[in-house]
Amino acid sequence: MPDHRLLPSLFATLCISIGAAHAQSYPNKVVRLISPYTSGSTVDIMSRIIAPKLSTALGQQVIVDNRGGAGGAIGMEATARAPKDGYTIMLAASGFTVIPSLNQNLTWDPVKDFAPITQVANGPLVIVVTKDLPAKTLPELIALAKAQPSILKYGHAGIGSSQHMAGELFCLAAGVELVSIPYKGGKESLADMLGGRLEMSFQGVPAVLPQIRSGAVRPLVVTSQKRSATIPDVPTIGEAGLPAATANVWFGLLAPSGTPDQIVRRLNSDIVSLMKTPDVVESFEKTGAEVATSTSDEFARMIRSDVATWAKVIKQRGIKGE
Repeated sequence: MPDHRLLPSLFATLCISIGAAHAQSYPNKVVRLISPYTSGSTVDIMSRIIAPKLSTALGQQVIVDNRGGAGGAIGMEATARAPKDGYTIMLAASGFTVIPSLNQNLTWDPVKDFAPITQVANGPLVIVVTKDLPAKTLPELIALAKAQPSILKYGHAGIGSSQHMAGELFCLAAGVELVSIPYKGGKESLADMLGGRLEMSFQGVPAVLPQIRSGAVRPLVVTSQKRSATIPDVPTIGEAGLPAATANVWFGLLAPSGTPDQIVRRLNSDIVSLMKTPDVVESFEKTGAEVATSTSDEFARMIRSDVATWAKVIKQRGIKGE
């Protein structure tokens, strides 16, 4: 008679053996790269830069699958629930770590349900003010906001967007109260700022670069840890004296949790290599992003840190989802 106590152990060993064999034959069919945002979005553009390069590296076609909607949550859930075999991956933006704290009804968790592959880029935000605002430095802006609480208005691309969360983190770190005005997108908020209906905004560098160069708006700081190569003369928010308001906007690739480690390592190696090629670097710079890669573990730590940071900001600021 077989010892039934050994069956669970034998089953686990069998599963590991099957998983290892599968990983060794990977890939042998089309890989799906989910873009959880609409066609034409920054993430979509980046996905279409990466897909053909990754196809060459893997020796299998990589197709982009747009799953936009609900601020990215639809595509994120589709990825979390996909087979754990390496044939479904996703390019996410840092808003991925914000959504769960704004929506308590989600059926997926950004830490438990995904296997981080690698970060691929950073996209610095820049704090810009109107040319007529009497604040030429960050300390002067903070002093003005403290002297006029709940008067200065800033626009952003919607509740939970990177622009919005950077603004709320700024309020917490600086001890000021700004008026948050949501728009459909960053372009709309910038238009109202140029029209004199807003005093300031948190914008992606490419979106506001023409206005910076023309002098229509004044850049004070970038919210990233490093200066932007596009506007290198603009200091970081840390250099300007407010490091606690550093808000890193990132982009990175993930797979469903449980994807074999061997496959994750293969994808990490191939993607990190292709991200360093000059044409990819140049293509990403045109989107306003700066290539930045990582190990899987480094990316996982960053995600966990961001989830905790934004959950704290959302709670302390009393932010409610739309």
